[in-house]
Amino acid sequence: MARSDLLIDLVRAALKADRTRIKKVTEAIIAEERAKQHNILADRLTASLQNAPVRPPANELSRRPVRNGNGSRNGKDFIVEHTPRRSLDSLFLPQPCMDLCREIIEEQHRASVLRSHGLEPRHKFLLAGPPGNGKTSLAEALAYELNVPFFVVRYETVIGSFLGETSSRLKSIFDYARTTPCVLFFDEFDTLGKERGDTHETGEIKRVVSSLLLQIDDLPSYTVVISATNHSELLDKAVWRRFEARLELPRPTRKNLEAYFSIFLNQFEENSGYQPSTLAKHLCGTSYAEAEDFCLDIRRRYILSMGEKVLKEIIGSRLQQWKTRYTPSS
Repeated sequence: MARSDLLIDLVRAALKADRTRIKKVTEAIIAEERAKQHNILADRLTASLQNAPVRPPANELSRRPVRNGNGSRNGKDFIVEHTPRRSLDSLFLPQPCMDLCREIIEEQHRASVLRSHGLEPRHKFLLAGPPGNGKTSLAEALAYELNVPFFVVRYETVIGSFLGETSSRLKSIFDYARTTPCVLFFDEFDTLGKERGDTHETGEIKRVVSSLLLQIDDLPSYTVVISATNHSELLDKAVWRRFEARLELPRPTRKNLEAYFSIFLNQFEENSGYQPSTLAKHLCGTSYAEAEDFCLDIRRRYILSMGEKVLKEIIGSRLQQWKTRYTPSS
């Protein structure tokens, strides 16, 4: 059974003939029923909402989602659902960032307490920083901790060549995300949220940004939207204001890498012959993703050696390869 406050809100909206509010409250009820695994009821409510014989205002007709190549208008066609496997504790994050993430998780888990006081949990976050330092992993970890689906937007299917197509597809994505508690992730968010004052951008991208901001504002708090960017300077100024939490994930310091390699080396029963500080010195300046690749490479060679090579020898050979790796010129 849906929460009493939602049912009361629905009745009030119906008595006022507030169609927008009816839609929002019904979507909240659908999301709650899906969270309880009441999928039959949720599907029936969804079908009723989609088939409601309500004619939208004339100025809304042009905003209906555009059919994709398969004739579908479902927002699910423009996202990829991943099963979250990383926990928050498995990540190396700056302490202020870790503390904020734990607050976010608590607010979502105890949303009913906040709502009883007229408040909603925070659910709109912007992650910034150079590539390879945990933005995608953090979004996945939040989905894992909240025990909700992890939806990643597919830009190759969203960006359209016709006027209004991209905005319509974005709307269908947000409409789908409202039907269930989830984490909706926009990687490389600057692709969509560019500064509208940029004279080199077309009028179409400006319309996309305006539509995007409206859709973000309209999201219910059980839909957690996380956007990540490597180029925060390109984002529209109004985009920053939409996000309730903004987190920077910088490159790891030498001390961070030392802690990372310490945990990695402790996984082996065999003495590695290397100190974590030595590995951190050799890989100083790399991202966490590159450090992870380095460690995974060592593990692969260690497993395939079947005991024919000692761990120290394998690490030494990996360090030699690391020194000769190709690095794009700046």
